[in-house]
Amino acid sequence: MSRKPETAFVALGSNLQDPALQIRAGFAALAKLPSTKLIMQSSLYRSAPAGYVDQPDFINAVAMVATTLAPRALLDALLAIEHRRGREREFLNSPRTLDLDLLLYGDLRLHEPGLTIPHPRMHERAFVLVPLSEIEPHCVIPGQGAVTELLRAIDAGSVTRLVGAAA
Repeated sequence: MSRKPETAFVALGSNLQDPALQIRAGFAALAKLPSTKLIMQSSLYRSAPAGYVDQPDFINAVAMVATTLAPRALLDALLAIEHRRGREREFLNSPRTLDLDLLLYGDLRLHEPGLTIPHPRMHERAFVLVPLSEIEPHCVIPGQGAVTELLRAIDAGSVTRLVGAAA
């Protein structure tokens, strides 16, 4: 039995080895995933690092995909892309070549080892909410609320759209 396509959102982030190029490569890799179609991609945004701050600024973006992959299979595919792009996990919030986070998978709410949907901190992160609101302004994060309302509640001043850097 085949699955009905589900809309999912993926956050992309990079601050090493030409971050804008890494994000564009991430979009291209998402477009090549089996049983998955890249529907929309945000502009690229520059943001200050969160958590561990002694590192370069990040380039961030969000992609919308339609997929028949199950949530865990999609996550595994995202982790494989990170690995191919040279992602190393030296310590929490360390610099990275490419970080791919599964933010939303339809209106699913899921919590299992290694996978929580919606992403547990996305509603607090301007570097996620700003590009997400660009491509899906009416998005609602299950259990948290409308992206536009969530954006009003946080400081998004450190997130800057890169002009002329469309993916």
